[in-house]
This record gives sequence, structure tokens and C-alpha cells, in this order.
Amino acid sequence: MEKNKRQSYWEHLQEFRNRVLWILFYLVLGFIVAYFFHKEIFQLLALPLLKCAPRQYKNVFAFHELSEPFFTYLKISFYSGIFIASPFILHQIWLFISPALYKSEKRFVIPFIFFSTTLFLLGGLFGYFVGLKYMISFFMQEAEGLIPVITMKGYFSLAITVILGMGIVFELPILILFLTLFRIIDYKFLLSKLKWAIFIIFLIAAIITPSGDPVTQTVFALPMVILYLIGIVVSYFVKKRL
Repeated sequence: MEKNKRQSYWEHLQEFRNRVLWILFYLVLGFIVAYFFHKEIFQLLALPLLKCAPRQYKNVFAFHELSEPFFTYLKISFYSGIFIASPFILHQIWLFISPALYKSEKRFVIPFIFFSTTLFLLGGLFGYFVGLKYMISFFMQEAEGLIPVITMKGYFSLAITVILGMGIVFELPILILFLTLFRIIDYKFLLSKLKWAIFIIFLIAAIITPSGDPVTQTVFALPMVILYLIGIVVSYFVKKRL
């Protein structure tokens, strides 16, 4: 099957602009929806910390500037809007990439949107329920005997880094899917580099985890290894259907 008619530079640029505008539109809608629940979302984000904080300091967040709560709530709404709008954003990304694919390859659009959204949300949930728990426990243990003065801004920065970061990391199988579709890699290549991939994954886990203990590093590294193996399976089936 032939690919779509090749776009000119300006047509390609215009298509890129249109997709960016649609993505911004969906982000604004997601932001508006999230802003109606910004305090509830912050309370939900705070739960992992409140469970680990000393009893006498529970439900206490400090702020250094009068505007800090307002701007923190705006940031919460924006990043929450990303998760809300993620299916529509990923659809726009597909629409931008799809002209470079063969017609037979475009049947992956529904699986792409479903699995990429699911993986992104699962990554966020892993970051929330597992990543934050281990990070907060480590930091609290290191601060034992000291009085915690935790700001809204500081805690939110940590929480969103872990949650959004793990959401992006969980997109690894989708990245492998596209690299296979564009015939840059295949499952044989991924299998041949498995040892190096595991080494690099544990190296990344060692960098992003606050403590040096192997248990915490494994908690972060194990999902990435599993995702890499899932990517190999995805690459295998995609390659067989090309």
C-alpha cells in the first residue's frame, strides 16, 4: 500500500500548527474541569505525605508567599488537565504522525489511543501509590527528630515530578511501537540489547531515586524492565503484521 501524498514543507508546518492548537484547546478544557476540583485534587495528592508525617504535624502545609496557594492550585489544575485531556492529546499526536505511515499501518489508531492513554494513567497511578510512598518515607526517615515545615509549592513539585514522570516512562511500549512502524528497530534488535537495556534502566533508577538502597532502586527499575519486555512483544506482533 502506498503512503499518503507527500506534504510540502509549508503543508507540514501548517499541519503541525493545527495539531498544536487542538492540543492547547484540549489542555484548556482539561484545566477548566480540573480547576473546579483543585482543592480536592490537592488533598488527594497530599494523602501519601499525611500518612507518613508525624501525627502532631498532620494536615499542616506552610506557604512562604500570600500568592503561593493560588499559583499552586493553578499548577495543580494544569497538570491534572494533562491527565484529563490525555486521550485527545494522544489522538492529535497520532493524526500528526499518521500521514507518514502506510494505510495498512493506520489500523493501529484505536489500539494506540487506548493503550497509550491506559499506560500513561497507569504510570501516574504507580507514581502516586508506589513512587511517592517510597520517596516520602525515605525523606521522613532522614528528617527524624526534626520539625517538618512543608510548603504547598515544594510538596506539589515533588508529587507532580514523580507522577507525571512515571506516566511518561510508562509510554515506553508506545515509543517502541512507533520505532517499529518506522522500521528503525525491531524485536530482534531489542532482544539483542536486553542486557544493556536492563543496565541502563537500573542506572536511571539509581539516579532518580533519593536513596542508595537496592530495594528502592528495584521498585523504580522493575516496571521499566517489564515495559521494555512488553515493548519487545509489541514489536514482534507489529513486525509480523507489517
